Amino acid sequence: MRIEYHRTLIADRVRNQAFEAALRAVIKKGETTVADIGTGTGLLALMAAKLGAREVFLYETAEVAGVAAKVLKANGARNCHLIPCHSTEMVDPPKVDVVVSETLGNFAFEEHMIETLADAKKRFLKPRGVIIPRSLEQFVAPVVSDRIHKEFAAWDETGFDLSVARTMSLNNIYVRTLRANELLEAKAWDSIAFGSDAHSTRKGDVSWTLKNGATVYGFALWWTAELVPGITLSTAPDAPRTHWEQLYFPLLEPIGAKGGDKIGASLKSRTSQDGGTHVAWTATHCDAKGRETSRQALNLDKGFLP
Repeated sequence: MRIEYHRTLIADRVRNQAFEAALRAVIKKGETTVADIGTGTGLLALMAAKLGAREVFLYETAEVAGVAAKVLKANGARNCHLIPCHSTEMVDPPKVDVVVSETLGNFAFEEHMIETLADAKKRFLKPRGVIIPRSLEQFVAPVVSDRIHKEFAAWDETGFDLSVARTMSLNNIYVRTLRANELLEAKAWDSIAFGSDAHSTRKGDVSWTLKNGATVYGFALWWTAELVPGITLSTAPDAPRTHWEQLYFPLLEPIGAKGGDKIGASLKSRTSQDGGTHVAWTATHCDAKGRETSRQALNLDKGFLP
């Protein structure tokens, strides 16, 4: 991983200010001990130390751990201790008052945060300790703009039959910035309390009954995390801009719906350190009488080239 990725994190003021505010809310000067899991270049750990944490333990398994070590030395952070391993591999970790982990992705759990924080609560956290972020909710909304859908027309413009490749490309998830006016109402399809919920398989079903006719081209997904009570961070289209964007889940074919019709979305994801990230989504269209007129099932695995 190149250092440029970490620069985007450092440049994300919305993210950084939210995590600093969350740490400020829970750190007692000279008393609180902190574990920063997935520390990267060490920014959150330095924040915790500056806010008065007694000791900070940094966990990082990637090559950037070497950068973090030099950053700590350059800042004279003597109460910060870098442990260059994945937190789940740490034997007999020191117990702390606060576990903080910013290992969120555009798809919230692509860095296996559920497993990591479930393990951290069990083995790292003191009784009545705090996990940051505390919880997360995932949202989905039908996309009624063809702006992104038009990108897939490239497969049909060559003069050859590339439909096999086109179908594969539609079985993929795309990081895009979407506008609120391109979407129907957002609905929550999943929520999790970090540490307490260790289930890395997430699934949910939602539906929309349309007041007016619309063409649905895909679904947009995003998340909102509660870091501590009263402090949230969101990748929603109308939230303050961060380095994260929304996700676009295509359909095989646009759905032309009339007023009174129902659009359904079923989503399922499975993430793990060993198995990676697997996501599937199904769209259904029912007429005003409740009769299903179409069903489209897509799966990220179908868009993968080994």
